[in-house]
Amino acid sequence: MTSPRSRTDSSAVDEAWGRLPRLRGAEPDLGSFTRHRIERVLQIAIALGSVFLGLQGLISALGTLATGTVAQNALVVVTFGSLAAMLVACVVGRAVRVTAGVFIGVFAVVLVVFPVVNVGLYTSPTEQPWIWFLINVATVASVLVLPLPAQIAWTILAPLMFGVIRLIGGAFDPSFWLSLALDVSFALILGGVLITLGWLLRSIATNVDETRARAVDLYARAAAADAAEDERVAVAALMHDSVLAALIAAERADTPREQALAVSMAREALTRLANTDRDASEGSDAGRTSDSIADEIEAGAREMGADLTVRRRVASDAADVPGRVARSLVLAATQAVSNSLQHAAGAGLEVSLEADGDPVVVVVEVRDDGAGFDVGAVPDDRLGIRASIIARMAAVSGVGVVSSGADGTRVRLEWAGVASA
Repeated sequence: MTSPRSRTDSSAVDEAWGRLPRLRGAEPDLGSFTRHRIERVLQIAIALGSVFLGLQGLISALGTLATGTVAQNALVVVTFGSLAAMLVACVVGRAVRVTAGVFIGVFAVVLVVFPVVNVGLYTSPTEQPWIWFLINVATVASVLVLPLPAQIAWTILAPLMFGVIRLIGGAFDPSFWLSLALDVSFALILGGVLITLGWLLRSIATNVDETRARAVDLYARAAAADAAEDERVAVAALMHDSVLAALIAAERADTPREQALAVSMAREALTRLANTDRDASEGSDAGRTSDSIADEIEAGAREMGADLTVRRRVASDAADVPGRVARSLVLAATQAVSNSLQHAAGAGLEVSLEADGDPVVVVVEVRDDGAGFDVGAVPDDRLGIRASIIARMAAVSGVGVVSSGADGTRVRLEWAGVASA
């Protein structure tokens, strides 16, 4: 059930953090808020810049559609069609990586086949083909889909490929070299600036997310440690004010009335100590059947996600159990089930209830097949066993016994009533 931990100074905060209750299946997701927003900003910015460059290329390409061949027109349609799909995806924020990857692939193929399809065209060094206007659109598109090393490689490769196809189209005429050197240099510089901005923004966003996640984690750990310390102070005050007072009263009790009062004070102190971990009063003392106790244990287990059936053996002449006793049995058994689910994953978890006749004796046992632990090594300030099980049963004149070993853990809760007259 409640397994011992090594208690070093460096692990004190970790242990306090581990005590925070968590919903099943819920994990914090704090590490990508700023990165997501930066990604969205990049998508919109790239879309806007690509629209202006793409329009220039489209205007240039439209002038060749009327006189172009089927192959030449097909290159225009495929290139600008894939570009339009990427722009729409960037605006709506859907399928951005896919459409950007398709556009880069299409553009790379168009660069390779461009000099073959456009033989005899663009022979003047001052006449730029429409594909020139899309060079940096293709390089900045890599920011949306490729890792940084691939972005750098593509930003260098695309302008160089453009320079080669222009030289091929101009038959390597020396008049092309100077203008191409300027064009390729401009494309390389602009592409380098664009991918650098993308890398810089993403790095800042990642650092912000990581810093914020660490801050939230440290705050949660500090809050958990503070809550644990408050609990220790509250328990210490309770022990001092209630338990110590009960012991002093018991020591000084001489008359039967004083002894009865001391017993009442001790029971109240134990009940308060047992209920430190939850807002649970003694409740009504009206009689409760043993079957109702088993039903409440099953309901408590279901609330913790365990589909548990309590095995019952209730004698036909078993008397009702006082309400405060029934409540203590239910809470102690539920705590034992909770410990088993938390520390043994509920392996082999079984709960049984036996109730005999007059005088009524109720025995509840909770077993599991977990790895077990050393009961004596559990720290004094861990209330899962001492307060929620042992002290809770002692408060109603019952007995709670916890035994554990390599074959599992067993919690036995027993309460015996007084024979009726």
